[in-house]
Amino acid sequence: MSYNLRLLISCPDRRGIIAAISSFISLHDGNILSADQFVSRSGRFFMRLEVEGNGFGLSREEFSGAFTPVARRHDMDWRVSYTDAPKKMAVLVSGYDHCLIDLLWRWESGDFEAEFPLVISNHDRLRSRVESYGVPYHHLPVLEGEKEGQERKVIELLAEHDIDLVVLARYMQILSPDFVAAYPEKIVNIHHSFLPAFVGADPYRRAHERGVKMIGATAHYVTDELDAGQIIHQDVAHVTHRHSIEDLVRLGGEVERRVLARAVRWHLEDRVLVDGARTVVFE
Repeated sequence: MSYNLRLLISCPDRRGIIAAISSFISLHDGNILSADQFVSRSGRFFMRLEVEGNGFGLSREEFSGAFTPVARRHDMDWRVSYTDAPKKMAVLVSGYDHCLIDLLWRWESGDFEAEFPLVISNHDRLRSRVESYGVPYHHLPVLEGEKEGQERKVIELLAEHDIDLVVLARYMQILSPDFVAAYPEKIVNIHHSFLPAFVGADPYRRAHERGVKMIGATAHYVTDELDAGQIIHQDVAHVTHRHSIEDLVRLGGEVERRVLARAVRWHLEDRVLVDGARTVVFE
């Protein structure tokens, strides 16, 4: 079975980095299929490299030991993944189904390189629709005074299935710092506004009251600060004074689906690197 390696690197920018990486790949008979790089204003170098697996001279077990001296010499943060070992994705959802069903459809259609072991919800109303895709559905309600226990059960389920990516598809619960710390830069949320505008709850109503001429959606990593994580993708829809709040919700839902799907796919394909409060996305 054919496969590729994906090598993601960030480090201080200096002369010779690309030459060192290319020489390492060449030394081990590797064929570079694609290479993207970027240097931020802060002087940090970012790179995404895809290498053909067939014929490459290092096994998966050997790669880390062989590449570590190069990484140390250039003070690199790095990770490698393999296209024949897809990430495991879980979705957390509440009552809104539009983003969840879109993700399920795209997954079933082969648009995502991922396994989809489970959906977790604090409501039970979406069970039949999720299970029609062959994906297990776990109902974990948030009862008064029991939110901490519910979250603990969620984390246990994610750990049981070795989840690599957690997608919040309009999951209307705020995650605790402990939850966020367990999945650093591995929780993607969709917020139904063009952040940093209208942070928090009910953004379409507030956008309508403000009379905006453009609404949007933002996919971002989750951090301890509400709706302030690193932005992965955004898009907008134009609106007018004739649009009601219901119109904004409908138009915004279309944008939400599109934005979240792209962010999820880019994360699964190792196209996103975090640069402090920003991201570098090699589309």
